[in-house]
Amino acid sequence: MQPQARHLRADAARNRDKLLASAVQVFGERGLDAPLEEIARRAKVSIGTLYNHFPTRQDLVDAILPERLSDLERITTEALADPDPWEGFVRFLGGLFELQARDHGLNDALARRFPDDSAVGAACRRGFAQAELIVGRARESGRLRADFETRDLVPLMWAMSQVIRESMEAAPEAWRRHLAFVVDGLRADSARTIAVPPLTDEQLEKLMRGR
Repeated sequence: MQPQARHLRADAARNRDKLLASAVQVFGERGLDAPLEEIARRAKVSIGTLYNHFPTRQDLVDAILPERLSDLERITTEALADPDPWEGFVRFLGGLFELQARDHGLNDALARRFPDDSAVGAACRRGFAQAELIVGRARESGRLRADFETRDLVPLMWAMSQVIRESMEAAPEAWRRHLAFVVDGLRADSARTIAVPPLTDEQLEKLMRGR
């Protein structure tokens, strides 16, 4: 192997690592729609180098977010391990929104739809499957209102992501107050009949495509 070729490959690997570190930082600060030029600038490489490694924004997102979403697996595991299904459910909501509040990119990721064949899409589907178990346990315990469906979690995430996005700079803890209101409204002993049914799978699919 020519020393020059080996050196070029090492440089390419270093550039990729710098781009990934920069993307975690920039997406975390500014969300998934942050300019790719800013990611390249912080990595101290050209925008052409970025596109050589990650031809599309989705490629870059797929390269960093599944690992970032691994915290979601920890949160769901801890929630399911809680002997009190209601407390596990509340812990799950708190952990989920705290995760979103810490990282603009994750906040965006958990509030929008990604292609089914993307790494982020797969990670989100795994999280949703675990959420179904958490919601089911809490509902069966009789402490979560009986009409709350896992599908209702998605609009709740959209709403909370907006609260987090708008208040992150001025009042980064504001989402906790709003979550407390939501949790009290989800208690079975305070539930009242809701005339509007939950979203159907078809409606949810249509709404997610629009995000």
